[in-house]
Amino acid sequence: MSTAGPPEDAGAETTPEGAAGRTGPEGGVYEWYRRGLDLLGSGDPAAAATLLSRAAEAEPGSRSVLEALARAQYDAGRYREAVDSFGELAAVNPTDDYAQFGLGLAASRAGDLETAAEHLALAVAMRPDLPHYARALRGVRARRGSGPGAA
Repeated sequence: MSTAGPPEDAGAETTPEGAAGRTGPEGGVYEWYRRGLDLLGSGDPAAAATLLSRAAEAEPGSRSVLEALARAQYDAGRYREAVDSFGELAAVNPTDDYAQFGLGLAASRAGDLETAAEHLALAVAMRPDLPHYARALRGVRARRGSGPGAA
């Protein structure tokens, strides 16, 4: 998971936090999460990832925050970090088809085609009704040179 500092690019004002004098985004975790989603939706995934990493540090058990962080990391081109974040989601709930799909896509972009194929195949098995899952798996298999029948 990302350990980025305060979100300087997130447009958030900073206020003192704690006796150590650290600064961070204004508001609480839910506000950070909402602003992170807004940044992601408005096309600023790097700022979203920075803000959402703060939210994930403050609320490590939040599936919603971690999923938003993983999406922002992926969209920002931080594929290794996205692999870690989607991997955390999949580890907590192996039947989460979206986490498996995200993990597979991020691994593919990071160049780990074996991991990508494994997790995309799981996503397809869980949700055969989603054609974009199957397309992603076929693409990874083609890049691996393994044809459509490979696992």
